[in-house]
Amino acid sequence: MSRNSGLAAPPCSEHVRQQQLEVHRTVDKGHGRVEIRGIETSNRLVGHVDWPGFAQAIRLTRTRILGGVRQTEISYAITSVDRERTDARDLLKFVRGHWGIENRLHWGRDVAMGEDKCRARTAAIPQNLAALRNATLTLVRSKGHNAITSP
Repeated sequence: MSRNSGLAAPPCSEHVRQQQLEVHRTVDKGHGRVEIRGIETSNRLVGHVDWPGFAQAIRLTRTRILGGVRQTEISYAITSVDRERTDARDLLKFVRGHWGIENRLHWGRDVAMGEDKCRARTAAIPQNLAALRNATLTLVRSKGHNAITSP
């Protein structure tokens, strides 16, 4: 509820709610697993939420099936990007791309180079080791080796 307007979210029928909802889903198979990603976006709360720039509410559903075991994770977000600028499909691509960047930047250091296991904690040693890891990864990638794997 907006503090300024004093109005609650407008009541509406399921039909109206569905009109204000945009849905997209992808299914990927590989590496012995199935990953289903879904996104639902709604602009129904615009004007009723006291959040600067609020344009859409988002519900992300990620389902992973591995070895017959199904795991589902649901998360929620908001965005200032309105429907005129992007749709649910593009937002789902953006979210997935964010994790690709996260994995590319941090996995090499965290896993392949053992940064998580490193116990250096004093003075500037952690920062110096991080700089060496970054320089090493940059050098390796500059030579065309993009798939950094653990030893």
